[in-house]
Amino acid sequence: MPEPDLSPELDSSISPVEKYREFLATKGLRLTRERSIIVEEVFASHDHFDAEQLVQRLAQRTDGRRVSRSTVYRSLILLEEAGMLRKVARQDDRDVYEHEYGYPQHDHLICKKCGTLFEFHNEGISELLEEIARQHGFRMEGHRLEVSGLCTACSRPPATRPKKLNLL
Repeated sequence: MPEPDLSPELDSSISPVEKYREFLATKGLRLTRERSIIVEEVFASHDHFDAEQLVQRLAQRTDGRRVSRSTVYRSLILLEEAGMLRKVARQDDRDVYEHEYGYPQHDHLICKKCGTLFEFHNEGISELLEEIARQHGFRMEGHRLEVSGLCTACSRPPATRPKKLNLL
């Protein structure tokens, strides 16, 4: 899925691995070797991904550090609970994740036909939502906007018109 460069920069001095370690400690859990491998792989790039794509990426590692499928799925739940990942959308009946921790606020355009996710940031949307929240006495902590529709490629008319005989 093509991703525009939002030039994300970590807004915290705590690495994702350390942040996850702190969260796990609050749950009485420890940062195992497998959990550490998963966090490192997830935060190695800012691409959207689903659980099976992450399983595939981990299986392709050549350093011999393997992680079971069940550990990946359990870790994704914990990473989401920790506020480090969030589900963006569902594609092909799979949840799609993105980084929540350390990356700037942004929104998404999602093509309903091909599933492409386009990230964008618009300060006007944030300001409008803050104003609406103020009007309602609501303390906004963040927002999530997903706009569904058709991308340019999927909304183009067909290059050729079907012949009448082909319609029978």
